Amino acid sequence: MFKSKPHRAYPLKKIQTRAHILILAIVIGVLICTSYIVPHDPYAVNLALRLLPPGMNYWLGTDELGRDVFSRLLLGGRNTVGTSLIVLLGSLVIGIPAGLLAGYAGGWIDRVYKRISDAFLAFPDFIIAIVLSGLMGPGVFNLMIAIISVKWITYSRIVRNSVVSEKHQEYITIARLSGLRSHQILGKHLLPHALSHVIVIASLDIGKIILMIASLSYIGLGAQPPTPEWGAMLNEGKAYFHSSPYLMIAPGLAIMLVVLWSNMLGDRIRDGLDIKRSRE
Repeated sequence: MFKSKPHRAYPLKKIQTRAHILILAIVIGVLICTSYIVPHDPYAVNLALRLLPPGMNYWLGTDELGRDVFSRLLLGGRNTVGTSLIVLLGSLVIGIPAGLLAGYAGGWIDRVYKRISDAFLAFPDFIIAIVLSGLMGPGVFNLMIAIISVKWITYSRIVRNSVVSEKHQEYITIARLSGLRSHQILGKHLLPHALSHVIVIASLDIGKIILMIASLSYIGLGAQPPTPEWGAMLNEGKAYFHSSPYLMIAPGLAIMLVVLWSNMLGDRIRDGLDIKRSRE
């Protein structure tokens, strides 16, 4: 008798991975081409058209100044998601070298680093970001500086802990004896080992950064009028929630869907880089 072959689940995983890649490509394409695909000028004020409900001409209606909500939603997505990617990149650029230096050098450098990181981790990162944004003043640039100032600690600690656990391994000792210099050991051995952990955390962190940006903009510390941004749009629409709820529903749903999708993408990346699970 012929034995039936066990069913493999990897085709479904491949389909899911390709779907995430396709969605990512669509999102990036829409964000890049937003200025060319918006149906109306997102900055054009026309009080004769204020607070129109969703319809054929204005798919998501108009706001209190007669501006097209759909056009502002698209442009606000580029501002929100684009800002979050810049914040993530800035956090990685600062955090990875700091973690490599502290973990590999050790001594007083590592002690100073741990004091700094412990001071930041003593309070919730969102609270520190609010304080820094308030001290520097409202604005997108100050907002990015504030969030980067609290997010780089996460990635530097991951890299530092990875380097500390690996730098005494035999292959590192052999690399030193073979004549490799410190920067070569860091670049060829220690950094690649830490990057897998950094990529997983970064992919899962995109949604959190988006929420931080939208939240700070909602309380007036981020994008300033008339710049469209999802958190700022929520703030602008709260006064009209009972009469025109779509002003808050549209950006709220956009934030929820993007954060949900980014978390799902992070889970897929985590599963793909999970060595133990891949061996099962």
